[in-house]
Amino acid sequence: MTPLPARHTIPPGLVTLADHEQHARAQLDDNAWAYFSGGAADEISLRANRSAWDALPLWPRVLRPLAGGHTRVPLLGRTLAHPILLAPVAFQRLAHPDGELAMAYAAAALGAGVVLSTQASVSLESVAQAVLPDPGRGPLWFQLYLQPDRGFTQALVQRAEAAGYEALVLTVDAPTSGVRDRERRAGFRLPPGVGPVNLTGLQVPAPSALSPGQSTLFDGLLHHAPTWDDIAWLQSITRLPVLLKGVLHPADARQAVSVGAAGLIVSNHGGRTLDTAPATATALPRVVQAVGGAVPVLVDGGIRRGTDVLKAMALGASAVLVGRPAVWGLANAGAAGVAHVLRLLRDELEAAMALTGCATLAEAAPALLEGQDGAPSGPG
Repeated sequence: MTPLPARHTIPPGLVTLADHEQHARAQLDDNAWAYFSGGAADEISLRANRSAWDALPLWPRVLRPLAGGHTRVPLLGRTLAHPILLAPVAFQRLAHPDGELAMAYAAAALGAGVVLSTQASVSLESVAQAVLPDPGRGPLWFQLYLQPDRGFTQALVQRAEAAGYEALVLTVDAPTSGVRDRERRAGFRLPPGVGPVNLTGLQVPAPSALSPGQSTLFDGLLHHAPTWDDIAWLQSITRLPVLLKGVLHPADARQAVSVGAAGLIVSNHGGRTLDTAPATATALPRVVQAVGGAVPVLVDGGIRRGTDVLKAMALGASAVLVGRPAVWGLANAGAAGVAHVLRLLRDELEAAMALTGCATLAEAAPALLEGQDGAPSGPG
């Protein structure tokens, strides 16, 4: 892998993901900051994602053999160096000119998986070409929003397959955008030169004429919202495994398994869609219980420490995804900043494992959070 030219070095004093966030605020204009940092409405779910992890105690175990321990985990037929992936985040060139390319280079260098957004500001082919040759890289997945034009969606899926992506991650929790007050106050807009380059050529259907009393949302835009029937259609047009991202309710988790989903990502869209939706740490053990080990369950939302990663694994997650922290690293120092964020998380994870007596993540059981043998219900 040919590294990107060094654009920045890690600013001094950044030793936590919170430090990266604080420093990134000064690197981003109000427009980009509102987009990346904001949540829906009163941002209750955004805050809850963080506080829910804090509310879970870790119960240390002592005098356990730890030599030869490791962070490796299995996922969809591969063995990953560690259970940390980068979540799909749109328009990363808002944070740094190298955008998704820098993010992917950093992930490959640290053995982390990458989930590229449909709304990436760099072509999906460029990202794949940059990282696929690296033997130490993690998984390369493509996040998909189903488009109103099925032909365009199919062509996009075929592009992802041809480029070498290894799975599709279908976002299912955003039939419409959340009420994002911070973005509205900032008058958010994409600057010239930044846009969803992988959607070039997409023809958006003209709005239907509405009768008096009809809803622009329910009688217009939501006519194109995906349903469970679309899962079967998507699976019929691809050879790639399809994971569903945005599942919180156990009933949806069971239905996802019944329609053949290859995996689930417990997510509330970073608190950006439905405000007051439960924190992902609250939903995770319920979803894990609902699927009963039939498919891997991943989780994102509010993960800021290696202890959070360990807690997620103890609750039954197969891996975790981080979004905003990687963006803060990107804003601060390009690829080097993202790599620093990933390194901090992995180092903290190893320390948390050692201090709780876990030589491997297979030992991260529910009892780690309860101090006894018994399944936790999660915070909240």
